[in-house]
Amino acid sequence: MTINAKEGVRMLGITGYGIYLLTSLLLNVTPGTDTMYIISRSASQGRKAGYYSVLGISTGSFIHTLLAAFGLSIILAKSIVLFTAIKLIGAAYLIYLGIKMLRQKSPLNFESSVLQHMELKMIYMQGVITNVTNPKVALFFISFLPQFIHPDNPYDPVPFILLGISFIMTGTIWCFIIAYFASFATKKLRENAKIADLLNKLTGIVFIGLGIKLFQTKASR
Repeated sequence: MTINAKEGVRMLGITGYGIYLLTSLLLNVTPGTDTMYIISRSASQGRKAGYYSVLGISTGSFIHTLLAAFGLSIILAKSIVLFTAIKLIGAAYLIYLGIKMLRQKSPLNFESSVLQHMELKMIYMQGVITNVTNPKVALFFISFLPQFIHPDNPYDPVPFILLGISFIMTGTIWCFIIAYFASFATKKLRENAKIADLLNKLTGIVFIGLGIKLFQTKASR
């Protein structure tokens, strides 16, 4: 007896997978905080910085997927105190990054820096922290993923993880495209020291703005 792809996905506890993929794609191409973060990094610090930001954001999303799969995000969804605490930590971190970039006296050239590996590793970790400390991402996963999980299998972590990985894969590909074009469009500008410094400062302002916006997000869901 043969099992087609649709039946195979359903056996894993997932329903409406085709619709899920289409919805995920549409959601991923809709600009949000992560998109602005990646564009800012790519425009001010180059393609590699943008790519490492994408990988950091994707890693953070995978962590949120695991939290949703094993029920830990439910605690966040039901605790106003925890929700607010994580929100404030994430907002403060974005503002910290913004201030750090504003105070930076010389632009970082991640395309040719001798400290390239260490700097890019730091950018990757900043992407992870920025995503993980955004409680809206956690709430998205625990509200979106269950809609495509079969009612007979609501507590098995496998469908959560598979759906999360599918969402992350489409999002990662899209964000890589964004990072490439953002860095490509601003390459000539970054070669000018004064303009590169200005781009760095503008990126800092964007980060501060994202942090303030997160601070102002109401804790009610």
